[in-house]
Amino acid sequence: MSVEDRWLLPEGIEEILPPAASRLEGLRRRLIDLYTSWGYELVMPPLIEFLESLLTGTGNDLELQTFKLTDQLSGRMMGVRADMTPQVTRIDAHLLKRDGPARLCYMGTVLRTRADGFGGSRSPYQAGVELYGHRGYESDLEVLTLMLETLAVANIADVHLDLGHVAIFRELVRQAGLDHDQEKILFEALQRKALPEIRRQLMAWRLAPSAERLLSHLAELNGDMAVLTEAEALLAGTGAAIDAALVTLRRLVTALQRYRPELPIHIDLAELRGYHYHTGVLFSAYVPGRGHAVAQGGRYDEIGQVFGRARPATGFSTDLATLLRLSEPPGRIHRGIYAPDTDDPALERQVVSLRMQGERVVRALSGGAETPPGLGCDRILVRRGEEWVVAPVPEEPVGQGRIH
Repeated sequence: MSVEDRWLLPEGIEEILPPAASRLEGLRRRLIDLYTSWGYELVMPPLIEFLESLLTGTGNDLELQTFKLTDQLSGRMMGVRADMTPQVTRIDAHLLKRDGPARLCYMGTVLRTRADGFGGSRSPYQAGVELYGHRGYESDLEVLTLMLETLAVANIADVHLDLGHVAIFRELVRQAGLDHDQEKILFEALQRKALPEIRRQLMAWRLAPSAERLLSHLAELNGDMAVLTEAEALLAGTGAAIDAALVTLRRLVTALQRYRPELPIHIDLAELRGYHYHTGVLFSAYVPGRGHAVAQGGRYDEIGQVFGRARPATGFSTDLATLLRLSEPPGRIHRGIYAPDTDDPALERQVVSLRMQGERVVRALSGGAETPPGLGCDRILVRRGEEWVVAPVPEEPVGQGRIH
Protein backbone atom coordinates (compact mmCIF):
# COMPACT_ATOMS: atom_id res chain seq x y z
CA MET A 1 0.00 0.00 0.00
CA SER A 2 1.36 3.38 -1.01
CA VAL A 3 1.76 6.25 1.42
CA GLU A 4 -1.11 8.03 -0.31
CA ASP A 5 -3.44 5.06 0.28
CA ARG A 6 -2.37 4.29 3.84
CA TRP A 7 -5.20 6.23 5.42
CA LEU A 8 -8.02 4.93 3.22
CA LEU A 9 -10.85 3.12 4.98
CA PRO A 10 -12.32 -0.16 3.67
CA GLU A 11 -15.28 0.18 1.35
CA GLY A 12 -18.51 0.70 3.26
CA ILE A 13 -16.72 1.67 6.50
CA GLU A 14 -17.24 5.30 7.50
CA GLU A 15 -16.08 7.70 10.14
CA ILE A 16 -18.20 10.63 11.29
CA LEU A 17 -16.49 13.99 11.55
CA PRO A 18 -17.42 17.31 13.15
CA PRO A 19 -20.02 18.72 13.20
CA ALA A 20 -21.99 15.61 12.12
CA ALA A 21 -20.57 13.56 15.01
CA SER A 22 -21.93 16.09 17.48
CA ARG A 23 -25.34 16.02 15.78
CA LEU A 24 -25.41 12.21 15.90
CA GLU A 25 -24.51 12.20 19.59
CA GLY A 26 -27.24 14.75 20.25
CA LEU A 27 -29.74 12.53 18.41
CA ARG A 28 -28.58 9.50 20.40
CA ARG A 29 -29.16 11.33 23.69
CA ARG A 30 -32.60 12.56 22.64
CA LEU A 31 -33.64 9.05 21.62
CA ILE A 32 -32.43 7.53 24.89
CA ASP A 33 -34.53 10.14 26.70
CA LEU A 34 -37.50 9.30 24.45
CA TYR A 35 -37.22 5.55 25.05
CA THR A 36 -36.73 6.06 28.79
CA SER A 37 -39.89 8.16 28.92
CA TRP A 38 -41.79 5.18 27.44
CA GLY A 39 -40.39 2.81 30.07
CA TYR A 40 -37.57 1.23 28.01
CA GLU A 41 -34.30 0.36 29.74
CA LEU A 42 -30.94 0.76 28.00
CA VAL A 43 -28.71 -2.31 27.53
CA MET A 44 -25.18 -2.36 26.11
CA PRO A 45 -24.33 -5.75 24.57
CA PRO A 46 -20.68 -6.56 23.75
CA LEU A 47 -19.25 -5.90 20.30
CA ILE A 48 -18.16 -9.54 19.95
CA GLU A 49 -19.59 -12.85 21.17
CA PHE A 50 -19.25 -16.57 20.60
CA LEU A 51 -20.71 -17.43 17.21
CA GLU A 52 -23.33 -19.79 18.63
CA SER A 53 -25.04 -16.91 20.43
CA LEU A 54 -24.96 -14.50 17.50
CA LEU A 55 -26.25 -17.02 14.96
CA THR A 56 -29.26 -18.39 16.83
CA GLY A 57 -32.88 -17.38 16.40
CA THR A 58 -32.98 -14.19 14.35
CA GLY A 59 -29.23 -14.49 13.90
CA ASN A 60 -29.47 -17.42 11.48
CA ASP A 61 -30.21 -15.01 8.64
CA LEU A 62 -27.08 -13.05 9.57
CA GLU A 63 -24.46 -15.75 9.05
CA LEU A 64 -23.23 -14.35 5.73
CA GLN A 65 -23.21 -10.84 7.22
CA THR A 66 -21.07 -11.75 10.23
CA PHE A 67 -17.30 -11.32 10.44
CA LYS A 68 -15.83 -14.40 12.13
CA LEU A 69 -12.56 -14.97 14.01
CA THR A 70 -11.00 -17.42 16.45
CA ASP A 71 -10.80 -16.60 20.16
CA GLN A 72 -7.14 -17.06 21.14
CA LEU A 73 -8.12 -17.88 24.76
CA SER A 74 -10.76 -20.57 24.22
CA GLY A 75 -10.12 -21.66 20.64
CA ARG A 76 -13.83 -21.16 19.88
CA MET A 77 -15.23 -19.21 16.95
CA MET A 78 -16.39 -15.69 17.69
CA GLY A 79 -18.34 -13.17 15.64
CA VAL A 80 -18.56 -9.39 15.48
CA ARG A 81 -22.21 -8.43 15.86
CA ALA A 82 -24.02 -7.66 12.60
CA ASP A 83 -27.31 -6.99 14.41
CA MET A 84 -27.98 -6.32 18.08
CA THR A 85 -31.42 -7.99 18.24
CA PRO A 86 -30.09 -11.53 18.97
CA GLN A 87 -27.91 -10.09 21.73
CA VAL A 88 -30.80 -8.25 23.38
CA THR A 89 -32.90 -11.43 23.13
CA ARG A 90 -30.16 -13.36 24.94
CA ILE A 91 -30.08 -10.70 27.68
CA ASP A 92 -33.85 -10.90 28.18
CA ALA A 93 -34.03 -14.70 28.15
CA HIS A 94 -30.84 -15.69 29.94
CA LEU A 95 -29.86 -12.77 32.20
CA LEU A 96 -32.94 -10.74 33.14
CA LYS A 97 -35.40 -13.68 33.30
CA ARG A 98 -38.41 -11.48 34.01
CA ASP A 99 -41.87 -13.02 34.08
CA GLY A 100 -43.78 -9.97 32.83
CA PRO A 101 -43.16 -7.68 29.86
CA ALA A 102 -39.62 -6.34 29.48
CA ARG A 103 -38.91 -3.16 27.52
CA LEU A 104 -35.30 -2.83 26.37
CA CYS A 105 -33.53 -0.37 24.06
CA TYR A 106 -30.03 -0.35 22.60
CA MET A 107 -27.65 1.75 20.52
CA GLY A 108 -24.25 0.96 19.05
CA THR A 109 -22.19 0.23 15.96
CA VAL A 110 -22.63 -3.08 14.16
CA LEU A 111 -20.33 -4.50 11.49
CA ARG A 112 -21.41 -6.37 8.36
CA THR A 113 -19.50 -8.20 5.66
CA ARG A 114 -21.53 -6.44 2.98
CA ALA A 115 -23.77 -3.43 2.76
CA ASP A 116 -27.54 -3.41 2.32
CA GLY A 117 -28.02 -1.96 -1.15
CA PHE A 118 -25.70 -0.04 -3.46
CA GLY A 119 -23.45 2.42 -1.69
CA GLY A 120 -24.72 1.45 1.76
CA SER A 121 -22.76 1.24 4.98
CA ARG A 122 -21.19 -1.89 6.42
CA SER A 123 -20.90 -0.23 9.84
CA PRO A 124 -24.31 1.24 10.70
CA TYR A 125 -24.95 2.88 14.06
CA GLN A 126 -27.92 0.75 15.06
CA ALA A 127 -30.62 1.88 17.47
CA GLY A 128 -33.82 0.12 18.40
CA VAL A 129 -36.22 -1.21 21.00
CA GLU A 130 -37.51 -4.67 21.88
CA LEU A 131 -40.63 -5.50 23.88
CA TYR A 132 -40.69 -9.04 25.31
CA GLY A 133 -43.42 -10.96 27.11
CA HIS A 134 -46.66 -9.74 25.43
CA ARG A 135 -48.55 -11.27 22.48
CA GLY A 136 -51.33 -8.79 21.85
CA TYR A 137 -51.58 -6.21 19.10
CA GLU A 138 -51.13 -3.50 21.75
CA SER A 139 -47.39 -4.21 22.02
CA ASP A 140 -47.06 -4.15 18.22
CA LEU A 141 -48.83 -0.79 18.20
CA GLU A 142 -46.57 0.55 20.95
CA VAL A 143 -43.38 -0.42 19.15
CA LEU A 144 -44.67 0.81 15.79
CA THR A 145 -45.68 4.15 17.30
CA LEU A 146 -42.31 4.47 19.00
CA MET A 147 -40.63 3.87 15.63
CA LEU A 148 -42.60 6.78 14.18
CA GLU A 149 -41.71 8.92 17.21
CA THR A 150 -38.05 8.07 16.60
CA LEU A 151 -38.26 9.43 13.06
CA ALA A 152 -40.02 12.55 14.33
CA VAL A 153 -37.27 13.19 16.89
CA ALA A 154 -34.72 12.76 14.08
CA ASN A 155 -36.62 15.38 12.07
CA ILE A 156 -37.43 12.96 9.22
CA ALA A 157 -40.25 14.29 7.06
CA ASP A 158 -42.68 12.66 4.57
CA VAL A 159 -42.66 9.22 6.22
CA HIS A 160 -44.67 6.44 4.54
CA LEU A 161 -45.51 3.24 6.43
CA ASP A 162 -45.66 -0.27 4.94
CA LEU A 163 -47.52 -3.02 6.81
CA GLY A 164 -47.53 -6.77 6.23
CA HIS A 165 -48.01 -10.05 8.10
CA VAL A 166 -45.92 -13.18 7.48
CA ALA A 167 -48.47 -15.56 9.04
CA ILE A 168 -50.74 -15.26 6.00
CA PHE A 169 -48.16 -16.57 3.53
CA ARG A 170 -46.88 -19.17 5.99
CA GLU A 171 -50.37 -20.58 6.61
CA LEU A 172 -51.30 -20.66 2.90
CA VAL A 173 -48.06 -22.52 2.15
CA ARG A 174 -48.85 -25.06 4.87
CA GLN A 175 -52.39 -25.60 3.62
CA ALA A 176 -51.16 -25.99 0.03
CA GLY A 177 -48.69 -28.68 1.12
CA LEU A 178 -45.64 -27.03 -0.47
CA ASP A 179 -42.27 -28.56 0.40
CA HIS A 180 -39.25 -26.50 1.47
CA ASP A 181 -37.87 -26.00 -2.04
CA GLN A 182 -41.26 -24.98 -3.45
CA GLU A 183 -41.78 -22.56 -0.58
CA LYS A 184 -38.39 -20.96 -1.26
CA ILE A 185 -39.11 -20.58 -5.00
CA LEU A 186 -42.50 -19.01 -4.31
CA PHE A 187 -41.08 -16.75 -1.61
CA GLU A 188 -38.42 -15.34 -3.94
CA ALA A 189 -40.92 -14.79 -6.76
CA LEU A 190 -43.29 -12.96 -4.41
CA GLN A 191 -40.54 -10.57 -3.34
CA ARG A 192 -40.09 -9.63 -7.01
CA LYS A 193 -43.86 -9.45 -7.61
CA ALA A 194 -43.22 -11.71 -10.63
CA LEU A 195 -46.87 -12.55 -11.34
CA PRO A 196 -46.42 -14.58 -14.58
CA GLU A 197 -43.65 -16.63 -12.98
CA ILE A 198 -45.76 -17.25 -9.86
CA ARG A 199 -48.70 -18.48 -11.92
CA ARG A 200 -46.51 -20.77 -14.04
CA GLN A 201 -44.96 -22.34 -10.96
CA LEU A 202 -48.28 -22.88 -9.22
CA MET A 203 -49.74 -24.54 -12.33
CA ALA A 204 -46.67 -26.76 -12.67
CA TRP A 205 -47.02 -27.97 -9.08
CA ARG A 206 -50.63 -29.09 -9.72
CA LEU A 207 -51.99 -27.74 -6.46
CA ALA A 208 -55.61 -27.86 -5.41
CA PRO A 209 -57.54 -25.18 -7.34
CA SER A 210 -58.38 -23.24 -4.15
CA ALA A 211 -54.74 -23.18 -2.99
CA GLU A 212 -53.51 -22.12 -6.43
CA ARG A 213 -56.08 -19.31 -6.58
CA LEU A 214 -55.19 -17.91 -3.14
CA LEU A 215 -51.41 -18.04 -3.62
CA SER A 216 -51.61 -16.52 -7.10
CA HIS A 217 -53.57 -13.53 -5.76
CA LEU A 218 -51.29 -12.90 -2.78
CA ALA A 219 -48.83 -10.74 -4.75
CA GLU A 220 -51.70 -8.49 -5.83
CA LEU A 221 -52.93 -7.80 -2.31
CA ASN A 222 -51.17 -4.48 -1.82
CA GLY A 223 -52.43 -0.93 -1.61
CA ASP A 224 -54.41 1.22 0.81
CA MET A 225 -56.90 0.22 3.51
CA ALA A 226 -59.22 -1.28 0.87
CA VAL A 227 -56.73 -4.16 0.49
CA LEU A 228 -57.76 -5.47 3.90
CA THR A 229 -61.41 -5.62 2.84
CA GLU A 230 -60.41 -7.44 -0.35
CA ALA A 231 -58.20 -9.86 1.60
CA GLU A 232 -60.93 -10.59 4.15
CA ALA A 233 -63.27 -11.57 1.32
CA LEU A 234 -60.65 -13.60 -0.59
CA LEU A 235 -59.27 -15.42 2.46
CA ALA A 236 -62.59 -16.07 4.23
CA GLY A 237 -62.69 -19.59 5.62
CA THR A 238 -58.94 -20.21 5.43
CA GLY A 239 -58.52 -20.65 9.15
CA ALA A 240 -58.05 -18.95 12.50
CA ALA A 241 -54.40 -18.01 11.93
CA ILE A 242 -55.17 -15.96 8.82
CA ASP A 243 -58.27 -14.44 10.43
CA ALA A 244 -56.16 -13.35 13.41
CA ALA A 245 -53.51 -11.82 11.14
CA LEU A 246 -56.08 -9.75 9.26
CA VAL A 247 -57.71 -8.64 12.51
CA THR A 248 -54.32 -7.50 13.83
CA LEU A 249 -53.60 -5.50 10.68
CA ARG A 250 -57.02 -3.85 10.72
CA ARG A 251 -56.70 -2.90 14.38
CA LEU A 252 -53.26 -1.41 13.78
CA VAL A 253 -54.42 0.59 10.78
CA THR A 254 -57.52 1.82 12.61
CA ALA A 255 -55.46 2.95 15.60
CA LEU A 256 -52.90 4.70 13.41
CA GLN A 257 -55.59 6.46 11.39
CA ARG A 258 -57.16 7.68 14.62
CA TYR A 259 -53.99 9.11 16.13
CA ARG A 260 -51.99 9.92 12.96
CA PRO A 261 -54.54 10.63 10.24
CA GLU A 262 -51.91 12.29 8.04
CA LEU A 263 -49.69 9.18 7.87
CA PRO A 264 -49.73 7.39 4.47
CA ILE A 265 -50.17 3.65 5.07
CA HIS A 266 -49.53 0.96 2.46
CA ILE A 267 -50.63 -2.65 2.99
CA ASP A 268 -48.64 -5.44 1.31
CA LEU A 269 -49.54 -9.02 2.21
CA ALA A 270 -46.65 -10.38 0.13
CA GLU A 271 -44.09 -8.32 2.06
CA LEU A 272 -42.04 -11.05 3.73
CA ARG A 273 -38.87 -9.34 4.94
CA GLY A 274 -37.29 -11.42 7.70
CA TYR A 275 -39.67 -14.27 6.88
CA HIS A 276 -37.48 -16.96 8.44
CA TYR A 277 -37.66 -15.49 11.95
CA HIS A 278 -40.63 -13.10 11.99
CA THR A 279 -43.91 -14.66 13.05
CA GLY A 280 -46.44 -11.85 12.78
CA VAL A 281 -46.91 -8.26 11.72
CA LEU A 282 -44.14 -6.48 9.79
CA PHE A 283 -43.69 -2.72 9.48
CA SER A 284 -41.25 -0.54 7.55
CA ALA A 285 -40.87 3.22 7.22
CA TYR A 286 -39.86 4.82 3.92
CA VAL A 287 -39.13 8.34 2.74
CA PRO A 288 -39.36 9.65 -0.86
CA GLY A 289 -36.24 9.17 -2.96
CA ARG A 290 -34.85 6.26 -0.93
CA GLY A 291 -35.48 2.67 -1.99
CA HIS A 292 -34.59 1.07 1.34
CA ALA A 293 -36.53 1.38 4.58
CA VAL A 294 -35.17 3.94 7.06
CA ALA A 295 -36.59 1.93 9.98
CA GLN A 296 -38.22 -1.48 10.20
CA GLY A 297 -39.48 -4.02 12.66
CA GLY A 298 -42.07 -6.63 13.47
CA ARG A 299 -43.09 -9.53 15.69
CA TYR A 300 -40.91 -12.59 16.26
CA ASP A 301 -42.50 -14.72 19.00
CA GLU A 302 -40.66 -17.52 20.81
CA ILE A 303 -37.32 -16.02 19.78
CA GLY A 304 -35.80 -16.68 23.20
CA GLN A 305 -36.40 -20.43 22.95
CA VAL A 306 -32.86 -21.04 21.71
CA PHE A 307 -31.61 -19.44 24.94
CA GLY A 308 -33.83 -21.68 27.06
CA ARG A 309 -36.80 -19.35 27.50
CA ALA A 310 -39.45 -18.84 24.81
CA ARG A 311 -40.91 -15.35 24.91
CA PRO A 312 -43.20 -13.39 22.58
CA ALA A 313 -41.36 -10.38 21.21
CA THR A 314 -41.75 -7.37 18.96
CA GLY A 315 -39.33 -4.57 18.11
CA PHE A 316 -37.77 -2.27 15.51
CA SER A 317 -34.36 -0.94 14.55
CA THR A 318 -32.88 1.90 12.53
CA ASP A 319 -29.49 3.38 11.60
CA LEU A 320 -28.81 6.73 13.26
CA ALA A 321 -26.23 7.71 10.65
CA THR A 322 -28.84 7.24 7.92
CA LEU A 323 -31.37 9.30 9.87
CA LEU A 324 -28.78 12.03 10.29
CA ARG A 325 -28.16 12.21 6.53
CA LEU A 326 -31.87 12.27 5.73
CA SER A 327 -33.02 14.69 8.42
CA GLU A 328 -33.99 18.21 7.53
CA PRO A 329 -31.04 20.55 8.25
CA PRO A 330 -31.30 22.34 11.59
CA GLY A 331 -32.00 26.03 11.72
CA ARG A 332 -29.44 28.51 12.90
CA ILE A 333 -27.81 27.33 16.10
CA HIS A 334 -25.43 28.93 18.55
CA ARG A 335 -22.20 27.16 17.70
CA GLY A 336 -19.96 28.41 20.48
CA ILE A 337 -18.41 31.28 22.38
CA TYR A 338 -14.81 32.39 21.91
CA ALA A 339 -12.92 33.34 25.10
CA PRO A 340 -9.71 35.38 24.62
CA ASP A 341 -6.30 34.47 26.00
CA THR A 342 -6.46 36.71 29.05
CA ASP A 343 -5.52 35.87 32.63
CA ASP A 344 -8.48 37.46 34.36
CA PRO A 345 -10.36 35.82 37.28
CA ALA A 346 -13.59 37.50 36.16
CA LEU A 347 -13.21 35.88 32.74
CA GLU A 348 -12.57 32.48 34.35
CA ARG A 349 -15.74 32.77 36.40
CA GLN A 350 -17.80 33.72 33.34
CA VAL A 351 -16.39 30.81 31.31
CA VAL A 352 -17.29 28.36 34.10
CA SER A 353 -20.77 29.85 34.42
CA LEU A 354 -21.46 29.64 30.70
CA ARG A 355 -20.30 26.04 30.49
CA MET A 356 -22.55 25.11 33.41
CA GLN A 357 -25.44 26.62 31.43
CA GLY A 358 -24.67 24.22 28.58
CA GLU A 359 -22.78 26.63 26.35
CA ARG A 360 -19.75 25.60 24.34
CA VAL A 361 -16.87 27.93 25.27
CA VAL A 362 -13.50 27.66 23.49
CA ARG A 363 -10.44 29.30 25.05
CA ALA A 364 -7.81 30.91 22.85
CA LEU A 365 -4.28 29.55 23.27
CA SER A 366 -1.26 31.80 23.73
CA GLY A 367 0.59 32.49 20.51
CA GLY A 368 -2.20 31.03 18.40
CA ALA A 369 -3.52 32.64 15.26
CA GLU A 370 -6.95 31.05 15.37
CA THR A 371 -10.07 33.08 14.66
CA PRO A 372 -13.46 32.65 16.34
CA PRO A 373 -15.07 31.30 13.12
CA GLY A 374 -12.12 28.95 12.70
CA LEU A 375 -12.88 27.53 16.14
CA GLY A 376 -16.56 27.14 15.32
CA CYS A 377 -17.65 30.16 17.38
CA ASP A 378 -20.32 32.65 16.39
CA ARG A 379 -20.02 34.73 19.59
CA ILE A 380 -17.20 36.14 21.72
CA LEU A 381 -16.60 37.24 25.27
CA VAL A 382 -15.70 40.92 25.51
CA ARG A 383 -14.88 43.00 28.57
CA ARG A 384 -17.24 45.78 29.48
CA GLY A 385 -16.19 47.53 32.65
CA GLU A 386 -15.58 44.90 35.30
CA GLU A 387 -17.63 42.21 33.54
CA TRP A 388 -17.21 39.87 30.60
CA VAL A 389 -20.28 39.66 28.37
CA VAL A 390 -21.25 37.64 25.32
CA ALA A 391 -21.36 39.56 22.03
CA PRO A 392 -21.62 38.70 18.32
CA VAL A 393 -18.39 38.12 16.43
CA PRO A 394 -17.42 41.44 14.73
CA GLU A 395 -17.11 41.46 10.98
CA GLU A 396 -13.39 42.27 11.16
CA PRO A 397 -11.39 40.27 13.72
CA VAL A 398 -9.20 42.35 15.98
CA GLY A 399 -5.49 41.71 16.32
CA GLN A 400 -4.46 38.43 14.71
CA GLY A 401 -7.62 36.60 15.68
CA ARG A 402 -7.33 37.36 19.41
CA ILE A 403 -10.19 39.48 20.62
CA HIS A 404 -9.76 41.40 23.86
